[in-house]
Amino acid sequence: MRLPPTNHGDGDHGFIATLVEIARQKGVSGYIGDGSNRWPAVHRLDSARLFLLALEQAPAGSTLHAIADEGVPIRDIAEVIGRHLDLPIVAISTEDAGEHFAWMAGFLAADSPASSTLTRELTGWHPTQPGLIADLEQGHYFQHAIDVSTKPVATS
Repeated sequence: MRLPPTNHGDGDHGFIATLVEIARQKGVSGYIGDGSNRWPAVHRLDSARLFLLALEQAPAGSTLHAIADEGVPIRDIAEVIGRHLDLPIVAISTEDAGEHFAWMAGFLAADSPASSTLTRELTGWHPTQPGLIADLEQGHYFQHAIDVSTKPVATS
């Protein structure tokens, strides 16, 4: 099972929660370059359901992709964060990205759209939970600060 960089939902302390905290600390919600690079995403409850379907239905050795949102532009993510935290939304140059985003810079700079078309055909899986932007709009990512001084042990 391959999970996208963002496996989001209430209680997530991974990449999205880290971006929110970086915005709090820096006083701006940033994205690298023009922000058009994309992240695939899936809600935690949808990925959990796919794990179950994989155990029940997928042939041994199958490669499955838990992708609900094939590619959410990083700028769209920054805009929601900025709006919820009432912060300016700014482009961060590639040269300044490492200083601004620390260990997250490489992840944010990547354009990594992905598809779950074959997974859906094989298992009948259809995500039903909110997409990443809709989940961010619910506000739970903005209620509590997290420690972003070190890399998370697992991806979001």
